[in-house]
Amino acid sequence: METIEKSIEVDQPIRSVYNLWTQFESFPLFMEGVKSVRQVNEKRLIWHVEIAGIIKTWEADIVEQVPDSRIAWHSTSGAVNNGMVLFEALEPERTLVTLILNYEPEGTLEKVGDVLGLVSLKVQGDLQRFKDTMEKRTTIAEGWRGEIDNGQVSPPA
Repeated sequence: METIEKSIEVDQPIRSVYNLWTQFESFPLFMEGVKSVRQVNEKRLIWHVEIAGIIKTWEADIVEQVPDSRIAWHSTSGAVNNGMVLFEALEPERTLVTLILNYEPEGTLEKVGDVLGLVSLKVQGDLQRFKDTMEKRTTIAEGWRGEIDNGQVSPPA
């Protein structure tokens, strides 16, 4: 399994940054190759992506979610991947976003792309597009503020 860890500073408050990240269905706006993400319920997502011209679909469960702190997931079918995104307030109007992605390259094209560092570049580009999207916003996105601990959902208070 391969691991990529990338961070970026976003000039917005942590609550706003976290809220936009919880809008999973908006991921195609800033994640290259992501065709759609459908949120089935508070913890289940269905991903449709295009990698090297091949359409892939997988399901992932959010196993941990703490508002303004972190979201962790693992795939339950399809492409093997898991990871975590961390949010850290650096200043009242500045947030550090760190994405840790663990994945299993499938097939020759993905393995070659991995060796060439293309996945790492893609992740950094996705974070840059997220930052750009976030910093252009003039309204605060509504986000899901519940918690998930070890796969158990606690709705917002």
